[in-house]
Order: sequence, then structure tokens, then C-alpha cells
Amino acid sequence: AYFRIRNTYRFLLGNLYDFNPEKDRVPHRDLYEIDRWALHRLQKLISRVRDGYERFEFHIVYHSVQNFCAVEMSALYFDILKDRLYTFSGNSAGRRSAQTVLFEILKALTALMAPILPFTAEEVWKYIPAEAGRLASVHLAPFPELQSDYTDESLNERWEQIWEVRAVVTKVLEEARKE
Repeated sequence: AYFRIRNTYRFLLGNLYDFNPEKDRVPHRDLYEIDRWALHRLQKLISRVRDGYERFEFHIVYHSVQNFCAVEMSALYFDILKDRLYTFSGNSAGRRSAQTVLFEILKALTALMAPILPFTAEEVWKYIPAEAGRLASVHLAPFPELQSDYTDESLNERWEQIWEVRAVVTKVLEEARKE
């Protein structure tokens, strides 16, 4: 499970090598819909993790982050995002939209995991693209706050339906490949 979280950090950092948050960040209203979905899911994670820490239920923190990395990000969002990240031109709106969200996910995930993975979080923090006002250590940074403008339940419901259809189609395609 640690390697899954670490590999999520690697994917995020690896796709932000040419991202400057001061000039490349895309406003929320201009993000692709799937990118807004990922920010919505990040807000749900932040809520669960903050609640877990406040209740001293660290297993909830760990399992929530692990599930977010393995299922919501790696198996769904990153899988689809790779095409956009690897084929769109460097300054395209689609690539910058994706990188904006990857940057937000990376900052939040690093801060959320700092109490549990202090050395990993500190190392990741050093490689996150710099932005004005960022503190020198993740351990000095405040926990991410919920951003209500990133929450969109109707968008989430629409994408949950899309993921259900995708799962059915993927299963049928896999069965056809076996034949």
C-alpha cells in the first residue's frame, strides 16, 4: 500500500516537470469536466481525512488515502489522463487543465499524509513546483481546507454513471480479447 501511495506521488511529480503554478494554472471555471470531478473527489478525501485525524481514527486516514490513490486516481482518472498528458502539446489548455488539478492533488495529498509518512511527505514537498508563499517544509504547512467551489454533487453523479458504463464496457472488451 505504501508503494501505491508513493507511485501516486511519482506520477503526480513526473507530470508536473514543466508546470509553473504562477503562470500555467487554469481557473476552476475553465478546467475540463473530468478535472473538476477529480477536484470534487479531492474535497471528499480532505473531508474524510480531516475527520479521521480529529477523531484519532488513523486507519480511516490511511485507508481513505490508499483507496483514493488506487481506485479514484490510478484506476480511473490517471488512466484516462495519460493520453492528454502524453500527447497534447506542452502549453495546450487540456494539458494545463490536467496539470492544474495534479498540482492541487499533490499539494493536498502531501500535507494530508505528512503526519503518517513524514519523511516521504517532506521529500515530495521539496519537488513540488514552487509557488509564491509556499512554506519551506510540509510540516509547517496547514492542512488543506475544503474548497466549497470545488464541490459539485451533480457533476459527481454524472461521472459515477460514466464510471459504471466504463466498467461494463471494459469487462466486455476483456472477455472479447480472451476469445
